[in-house]
Amino acid sequence: MKYLAEYTAGPIEDAMATAGAFFAFGTEQFDERKVEGVKYTQMGMGLICPEKTAAQLQLSLATIHVQGIKDDIADNGLRAIVIRELNNYECYYTGDATEAFPALELYPVTREDILKVFKNKHYEPSTEKH
Repeated sequence: MKYLAEYTAGPIEDAMATAGAFFAFGTEQFDERKVEGVKYTQMGMGLICPEKTAAQLQLSLATIHVQGIKDDIADNGLRAIVIRELNNYECYYTGDATEAFPALELYPVTREDILKVFKNKHYEPSTEKH
């Protein structure tokens, strides 16, 4: 089963390339990638983008993320995704499902649904946000 990052990685790379964006975690990395005469903005977490394409990149990244979630649900089903994240965060090992909440907050599933799946893997959450 693929993770959300596997659905979004290629499209994100394409969007960044189109926008002229790159990651830099220091002056040396920035100086290696910058284009003279281009004004850049920091978009957070090391992402650097030309000012003139930053708004479009931000919109593209949001759209890619939403589509990735839709593709993930279509390919795997919501219950399997919840179980995947519960396993990924070792919730069954620790006995605490709350660690998986942030990874699932943009999916159409409530915390109550996550807890029901945690307690009963046969529970099928609705795809409607409550």
